[in-house]
Amino acid sequence: MKKILLAVLAAAGVVLAGRKLQESKAEQALWAEATDTLPKN
Repeated sequence: MKKILLAVLAAAGVVLAGRKLQESKAEQALWAEATDTLPKN
């Protein structure tokens, strides 16, 4: 029973870490777009 619980907790940790990574990438992309220099004409 303890092994199953540990496996479930580990899987939940992986899912949460994946979501956090996606949020971080989205935040970086947003900042890159917002702070991008304008092309000179």
